[in-house]
Amino acid sequence: MTDFLKVKAALEKNGFRVNVFSTGTEAAAYLKETIKDTTVGFGGSKTLDAIDLYDVLSENNQVIWHWKVADYENLTPDQTEEFAKIHKARMQAMNTEVYICSANALSETGEIVNIDGAGNRLASTLWGHKKVVFVIGSNKLVPTYEDAVWRARNIAAPKRARSMHKKTPCATGELKCHNCNSPQRICRGMATIWQPMMKKDYEVVLIDEEYGM
Repeated sequence: MTDFLKVKAALEKNGFRVNVFSTGTEAAAYLKETIKDTTVGFGGSKTLDAIDLYDVLSENNQVIWHWKVADYENLTPDQTEEFAKIHKARMQAMNTEVYICSANALSETGEIVNIDGAGNRLASTLWGHKKVVFVIGSNKLVPTYEDAVWRARNIAAPKRARSMHKKTPCATGELKCHNCNSPQRICRGMATIWQPMMKKDYEVVLIDEEYGM
């Protein structure tokens, strides 16, 4: 069993509310009970997909997720109508009361690190929502902030690029960040959350299972 005590204490010291669950099923059930009758936006996340959180929360909320309006994993550049649907969904998700995503890395010292390509996920974790929830599996946990940045750049982003069949050095060659100039590069910006933004409700849901990249 993962020892979340250190990171839980660090996150709480920094002002986050933290809940720990043994399984993704338990975490999804908790979020279903605590998020009701509101609008919810999702960021791109294999973690949320794996625990079926979209379907779970859709029972009692209006949930907007750009992954659900097109075959996001297999888009080709010529699919302009599909990209338009995705853009519209991303914009709608930015105007919801609640925003939920995962993290590319979480340090035991309490820093949450995310890398983005389009920028909608980073923007939504920083501004515009009454409540932000990070749902994070145990595989994202690393000892230090420096380790978190390294993991986000050299593990999470390259694995995601490969899963999306991108023609980038990290996807087609060695699994690491090459700091490339590829047109298909998906790691274009990075954000660290040290503490909740001013007067915002932030919650971290930790799961003792491995999810996502």
